[in-house]
Amino acid sequence: MAEGGVTVDQDQFMCPVCLNLLQDPVTIPCGHSYCMSCITDCWNQEEQKRIYSCPLCKQSFTPRPALAKNVVFAEMLEKLQKSRLQTAAPASVHTGSGDVECDACTGNKQKAVKSCQECRNSYCPDHLQQHESLFRGRGHNLMEATGRLQEMICPQHNKVMEIYCRTDQRCICVLCLVDEHKHHDAVSAAAGRKEKEEFYEETQRKSLKVIEQREKDLQQLREALEAHKRSAQSAVEDSERIFTELIQDIEKRRSEVNQLIRDQERAAVSRAEEQLERLKLEINDLKRRNTELKQLSETQDHLHFLQSCPTDTFSGSSDSGFTVSSHLCFDDVVKSVSQFRHKLQQFASNEIKEISKTVKTVQVIQTPEDQTSKVVQQYSRRAVVPTTEKSREQICKTLDMFRNLDISNLSTHQGNMYGQRNPKRWEPGVFRNKYWDE
Repeated sequence: MAEGGVTVDQDQFMCPVCLNLLQDPVTIPCGHSYCMSCITDCWNQEEQKRIYSCPLCKQSFTPRPALAKNVVFAEMLEKLQKSRLQTAAPASVHTGSGDVECDACTGNKQKAVKSCQECRNSYCPDHLQQHESLFRGRGHNLMEATGRLQEMICPQHNKVMEIYCRTDQRCICVLCLVDEHKHHDAVSAAAGRKEKEEFYEETQRKSLKVIEQREKDLQQLREALEAHKRSAQSAVEDSERIFTELIQDIEKRRSEVNQLIRDQERAAVSRAEEQLERLKLEINDLKRRNTELKQLSETQDHLHFLQSCPTDTFSGSSDSGFTVSSHLCFDDVVKSVSQFRHKLQQFASNEIKEISKTVKTVQVIQTPEDQTSKVVQQYSRRAVVPTTEKSREQICKTLDMFRNLDISNLSTHQGNMYGQRNPKRWEPGVFRNKYWDE
């Protein structure tokens, strides 16, 4: 700042305590200036001694000096701040995402490089140099810049927590150690960290092993899933083929039964129609002979009657030589087919149940029953059971047995149609009848 040709360094207006520009500046009897709040806090800590000193030159005062605002400094600071806003040069190192800001910078905050545990502030290189010149040899511990300074302060004693209590598993300050943590097992924060690091390294090694095993399980499960999907698709296609063949076979058996019925119908009708023609001819012949006998009996010519009268005795009989069967309908055939349908449905129902049981045994994963709940909770291991061809073949085998089921053979006897247990395929039966005897 330049006023009347005199250049003033802004560092001359920095508070030695907070390292910021003076706020409500006050000048104490030794001539040094501080923020009113900073010097008040320092002297409040010396209240018990009744001796108040300058934090910079250590000059003591008794009694406690009265503090009054330095009006001249306040006006100069106001002008300095206005001048800085107008001519402020861009910061050499700006803070970025995740960086810690310098607590001593005003305006554009610089990136902090160190944090002081005693001052509880973070400083950029320029303000760190000022801090070193002011507090060199006073035991101010510096650490890498962090935004967690407040979390490192004991909320009860307002001291830096530098001790780790093993008993309570927490960080404490030196006053906590002589108070509520007295006789507790405690070590320095560095030693506590070393112990924790060893524990976490072991935990990390175990975790890496678990991750490696999980990755193997993941790959195995993926391969099992693909194999399961392929096997399922193959089983569906094979089942579709087998059921299609089964339907075609049943359709063939249906056609064979229909053909058998029609063949039997044609054979029976043909022989019955032949007998009808014979009966018609016989009736016509008998009627003709009866008419001739009647005409002959009515003639008055004895000679003609004797010459025309047949000499042999009539040998005709009222028995036509055949009987009409009481089994004229194919009801027994329908009954046999119905029984076959019932047996087929029952067989299919039982086999489908077995197929269902077989299908349900095909699993991708299963939880071992012999694992304890504790092991399951810790590792959650699942045995991968890939789908086998054997399971699919078992299903196909059962369907093949269903497809190859032989339908009972049908034959005829004495005009009846009945079912026989015969593994052979149906063939048109030979019609044996006793409708008539010639």
